[in-house]
Amino acid sequence: MNISEQIYSCPMHPNVQQDKPGMCPECGMNLLPVKRKKAAPMDHSMSGHDMHEMKEGLNKHEGHNVNMFAKKFWVSLFLTLPVVLYSDLPHDLIKWSAPVFPGSQYLGFVLGSFVFFYGGWVFLVGAWRELRAKLPGMMTLIAVAINAAYWFSVYATFFDPGHTLYWELTSLITIMLLGHWMEMRAVQGAQGALKELSKLLPDQAEVVIGDKTKIVALEELKVGDIVLVRPGGKIPADGNVTEGKSDVNESMVTGESKPVGKNVGNEVIAGTINSDGMLKIKVAKIGENTFLAGVKRLIAEAQASKSRLQMLSDRAAFYLTIIAITAGAVTFGTWMYLGAGLVFSIERLVAVLVIACPHALGLAVPLVASISTTMAARNGLLIKQRLALEAAREVDVVLFDKTGTLTKGEYGVEKIWSVQAKDEQEVLQLAASVDAHSEHFIARAIVEEAKLKKLALTDVKDFGRIPGKGVKALLDGKEIAIGSLSLVEEYKAILPENIKNEIDVESKKGKTVIFVLEGKNIAGALALGDVIREESREAIKALKAQGVKVAMITGDSDEVAKWVALDLDIDEYFAKVLPDQKAAKVKLLQSKGQKVAMVGDGINDAPALTQADLGIAIGAGTNVAIESAGIILVKNDPRDIVKIIRLSKLTYTKMIQNLFWATGYNAIALPLGAGVFASYGILMQPAFAAIFMSLSTVIVSINAVLLKNKKL
Repeated sequence: MNISEQIYSCPMHPNVQQDKPGMCPECGMNLLPVKRKKAAPMDHSMSGHDMHEMKEGLNKHEGHNVNMFAKKFWVSLFLTLPVVLYSDLPHDLIKWSAPVFPGSQYLGFVLGSFVFFYGGWVFLVGAWRELRAKLPGMMTLIAVAINAAYWFSVYATFFDPGHTLYWELTSLITIMLLGHWMEMRAVQGAQGALKELSKLLPDQAEVVIGDKTKIVALEELKVGDIVLVRPGGKIPADGNVTEGKSDVNESMVTGESKPVGKNVGNEVIAGTINSDGMLKIKVAKIGENTFLAGVKRLIAEAQASKSRLQMLSDRAAFYLTIIAITAGAVTFGTWMYLGAGLVFSIERLVAVLVIACPHALGLAVPLVASISTTMAARNGLLIKQRLALEAAREVDVVLFDKTGTLTKGEYGVEKIWSVQAKDEQEVLQLAASVDAHSEHFIARAIVEEAKLKKLALTDVKDFGRIPGKGVKALLDGKEIAIGSLSLVEEYKAILPENIKNEIDVESKKGKTVIFVLEGKNIAGALALGDVIREESREAIKALKAQGVKVAMITGDSDEVAKWVALDLDIDEYFAKVLPDQKAAKVKLLQSKGQKVAMVGDGINDAPALTQADLGIAIGAGTNVAIESAGIILVKNDPRDIVKIIRLSKLTYTKMIQNLFWATGYNAIALPLGAGVFASYGILMQPAFAAIFMSLSTVIVSINAVLLKNKKL
């Protein structure tokens, strides 16, 4: 049984359909509501043509895409040339007339009719859809114009022989087809990133089965499968490395050109490219659950959403259509009243309707928005909402959550003191040799620091824990103990006064101090803390250079927060903030009249992200935080905040430029088309009106595409 439902389709590309309003991915036009009957269930063995036949309410125009518009243009151009040659134009311009043959007086009618129905049919159908949806627009204007020119010419050919408008009609349709072709190519290029994402995945995967491997289609992969990725191969699914070591090129999804090292346990993303190592990967996500699929959905949603400027341009285009139809009617009536004659009056009517087509205005914002969304994705910025990107340019203060955003959220060795040891390296080597047998996160940080400095660890014996205080072991027959200040007190070891003062300073900064004892004596000490990202310093400096203030929110003590704020030159900070108080701090900043961007990654950041004027979640964060944000950073890099603001400003500038051009053009062109300056000998023929209208659209398209060349 057929079930009727409303969908949205493009007036120029009936094969484009979706359940929500949005933009056509082929030409960038707004989709219009239509009725469709859905049959249940569809046989997937049916041909594309048969499935297309099942859709009700859509005209069957095959190939409404860039290639078919190109074909329509070339055919119409080929037929327009003889129409122009056999018109009065060559004689009026150069006093030359084409050779006459029997029936040549009907050549304009025959070829003009073919161009009207073949090349112009898409505009007629588009107008019907617009009117049926009660949304008259560009197609309506073009349809009225070419109908007026064609039917007047038919009447003049058979019932009142005289001047016809066939050459104006055919050249008008041809130029309109050219404009649409060029525009669609620009829009299709803007949509390229989304389509390219689909090409990132390989067609097949090599699955490990026992001691052998088997090549399977990507669709056959299951969660839990182990896949082998050879050097230079593409990773087929999201997963974790179970064996092997290699560098992976993730630039297509993170924007980071430097390959990322992958070892056992590291996560990998579908579509990224393996370098020169062999990797075995356990599949964690497939199909629509992969990171890549999520990126595609976010881009599609963002491109379907609208910014305030786009909504403004849509309204302007609608009103311009009403104004153009009214102006055309007034123009026609005025010239008829003044006795200019039917031919001249219709020429003015057609010129006004064509020149006022809101094509450029309708394209001005959507094309820029589409390009900026794909640019963002290529730079590791996922735009969930266009309004979020638009809001970024007005941000007064960026509020960072400290842990995991400004800092790495993991301990690292920041300072080493040598007391009785030879040097700082020996202190670290002693501590790492003992801590290598401990699972404590501080011990792991010490061992990791030793590895980074390529220090050789010494074998120890009789490793044991000292409950609540630390660990100990024998190294070359000496007892080495690693632990807190309470361990020093237990051993009654003496700490030099100068080092004690330095340690007190570091402790007030929130650092954890670990002591290394050799026997009953202190060999040295290490200060560990949540490591501040070097990227944070660059990000804050760049934000301040743009006139944006920086604030920080943390649950840490006031001393720790103050130290981080001073170290990073942060304007304002909030310390000892409980998770449920973060949104209140955002409101406090907003109460001062500031536009706030909140950057966070945890579950307890979600309310604050929602409260902020712009919520930005780091991609490594939780799903809850990501769902609450308008923009997502693929990389855990605060410098990308600067990219967001720059992209927002560039996007806004391009939109304003295009809107200024599109509206300014109409303000000048409408009077010319109406013949206001006819008394000065200045008249614009319909064909030239079409050229100017198409030129306006091309200029808007080129200006939008230039955004691609901007660096973030």
